[in-house]
Amino acid sequence: MRNVGSRLTTRDFALDYLKRLEREGLRPNSIRLAQEELAHALPSLKDPKAHDPLGRMRLQEVKPVHVRAAVDRVAEAGYAPRTVNRVLMRLKALFREALRLELVARNPAEAVRLRLPKGEKTARALEPQEVARLLEAAEASRSKDMALLLRLMLETGLRRGEALALQWRDIDLEAGELTVWRAWVKVAGRGAFSEPKTPTAKRKVPLPRGLLLRLKARREELLERLTPEEVDGLFLVGGVKPVDPDAFNHYLRRLAERAGLGRVRVHDLRHTWATLALSRGVPLEVVSERLGHASPTITLNVYRHLLEEERRGWVLDLEELLYPAPRAQA
Repeated sequence: MRNVGSRLTTRDFALDYLKRLEREGLRPNSIRLAQEELAHALPSLKDPKAHDPLGRMRLQEVKPVHVRAAVDRVAEAGYAPRTVNRVLMRLKALFREALRLELVARNPAEAVRLRLPKGEKTARALEPQEVARLLEAAEASRSKDMALLLRLMLETGLRRGEALALQWRDIDLEAGELTVWRAWVKVAGRGAFSEPKTPTAKRKVPLPRGLLLRLKARREELLERLTPEEVDGLFLVGGVKPVDPDAFNHYLRRLAERAGLGRVRVHDLRHTWATLALSRGVPLEVVSERLGHASPTITLNVYRHLLEEERRGWVLDLEELLYPAPRAQA
C-alpha cells in the first residue's frame, strides 16, 4: 500500500481499496459502480486535478464533519436522495476497511446520518392499465424483438442484463421455462458477460402461457430461414450477439413517452412484476426465488409495505367463525 502511515490520503486509500476489491474477485460492473459512487464524494478518483477537500485530507485527520460536508456537496449538486445515501454507504465501507487495517482509530462516516425525504421511492410500480398501455405501444413499435423482450421482463421479473444474455438455447419451450445463468452488462462503456449477482440468481423461471405462445411463434418465424442449431445460437435480441445494454433503455423511454406514461425506468418493470405478484397473493418465497434474490429477507425489506397492506386485509370476525352465514340455495 502506498504512503502507509500519516501521509496516506483518503484518495490514495480509496484507490488501493478499489484495487483490492478487484483482486478479491468482485465483478467488474460492481467495481465500476463502487468507483462512481465514491467519486461523487472524492472527485479526484476520476480527475486528479479536481477540487477534492476530503480526498486530499490525510486519512487519520478525517472527522464526521468532513464526511458530512462531502455528502452535502453531493446533495447540493442535485443528485437524488437515493444516490446521496449510496455515496454515504460507500464511505462507511471505505473507512470500515481502514479501521480493520488499524489505519484510523474510528470510522468517521458512521456518525453521519441522512434523512431522506418521506415517500422517496426506489422504483415505480406500474398500474395494470399502465402495463396494458405500454404493451399496446410495444406491439405497434417496429422492433418485434424489443417488444418481446419488454413482455418477457414484465412477465418474469428478470433483470435487464439477465434478459439480454438469453439465447434461444436457454429457453425450453417444451418444459415452459427458461434458464438464467449469466448477465450482459456494461463495463467501462462496453458490453460484457457477467456472472449473476448471487448463487440464487442462477435459476429456472417458468413461463406464463401467453408469453410461451409468443416465444414459440417467434421461434417458428426464425426457423423459416434458419436451422434449429442456428436459432439456438441467437440471442433473443441482437441476433448473433447481444445488443448494447443501453439500447433497451432508449427503447423503453421512447415507448413510455408514446404511451403517455412519463418516465419509466428499466428496473420499474421488475418492480412492477414483483408488486403485482405480491398484491395477488403469490407467496413471498416464490417471488424471492423468481427474482433471484439471495434470500426472502431481501424481498421482504423491499416490499414490506405491500405485505403489510395485504395482512391488514386479513381480518377475521369471531362471529363469522362461530356462526357462519348459511349458504344461499341454488
